[in-house]
Amino acid sequence: MASKPLQGVRILDLTRLLPGPVATLHLADLGADVIKIEDHGAGDYARTMGDGPEGVSVFYRAVNRNKRGLRLDLKNPEGAALFRRLAAEADVVIESFRPGVMDKLGVGYEALRSLNPRLVFCAITGYGQSGPLALAAGHDLNYIGYAGILDQIGVDGGQPAIPNLQIGDLLGGAMSAVMGTLAALFDARRSGQGRFVDVSMSDAALAHNLFPLFALQGGAGVAERGRDMLSGGDAGYGVYATADGRYMAVAPLERKFWDLFCDTLGKPRWKARHGASGAEARAMRAELETLFVSQPQSYWTEKFARVDCCVTPVLTVAEALAHPHFQARGMGFQADGITQYGPPVRLSDMPAEPVRPAPAPGEHGQAILAEFGVTAEEWQRLQNLGVV
Repeated sequence: MASKPLQGVRILDLTRLLPGPVATLHLADLGADVIKIEDHGAGDYARTMGDGPEGVSVFYRAVNRNKRGLRLDLKNPEGAALFRRLAAEADVVIESFRPGVMDKLGVGYEALRSLNPRLVFCAITGYGQSGPLALAAGHDLNYIGYAGILDQIGVDGGQPAIPNLQIGDLLGGAMSAVMGTLAALFDARRSGQGRFVDVSMSDAALAHNLFPLFALQGGAGVAERGRDMLSGGDAGYGVYATADGRYMAVAPLERKFWDLFCDTLGKPRWKARHGASGAEARAMRAELETLFVSQPQSYWTEKFARVDCCVTPVLTVAEALAHPHFQARGMGFQADGITQYGPPVRLSDMPAEPVRPAPAPGEHGQAILAEFGVTAEEWQRLQNLGVV
């Protein structure tokens, strides 16, 4: 059986909380040796954000599996020197400090690439390394607010709705970092030259806010919240309440699906209303609301179970994990005392291996540093100085 595709790639991970750790989670799952480096203070405070076995949160355990742990004080000159020693042999450094912090510590990109020209250095920030907002603080809500995404989320006449999927953090910070790191790593292996990967969570969110961009350049302009075709303007794409307070996701957008949808409901006269807009769409939506609220979700789920027209139940997370499809795909499994999600990308011939639990602070420190030539005596000296 083939090895994992990133086997042999060594990553120094200085990130914490959500975007960076999820990026390195995906890279670790693909076989990279991810060394999670934390300070001697709070370290990654995701550990205490929420409940979990033995006082370590589910949050921390789930996004830091398959990594090894090292403690290192980068503010100590000896700690910075040791980090440079590690970076000289590493393939990738991933960090999520504000711009300039790594330079001040003496471990920025320019300092490290002079030691290791093939090094890929990925910096994840809210607003990027340049621009008026580069040094501003922010969270996911701020990033999607600036990117014009939050303005479009919600129902007609309502205020913007806060999504519980962190679009800026995950689409922007995590997945863009994975993409940029892999692209730069590929080129480094080919050319011998690494790159600085500037990941801006707000940039990445904006770059994927596509339909409002398309509409902005059309005659009608961007629709108000809840009135775009996919957010309420088309009755054939929406969420409809059922009699038991649950919901159905109804999305027969294409004509072939709409016709089948109408036939299944015994409403052939509705076929002519496909793609209706404006007042006609609102009238169609009102009729669909009346129809769907007349029966419980289980009724509609069963009715459309064998009809291929994009009508499905809205599930809770627990129901999704228990669903036969995700069960068959192995998307939920038990490891490190919690339920975890399976990797989102499946590669052929990739061996399944036991999951390494998320590391305790500095758990693998001595073993890691021994791989970089640090002797037992040097380890003890560094420990006494509070460097590791």
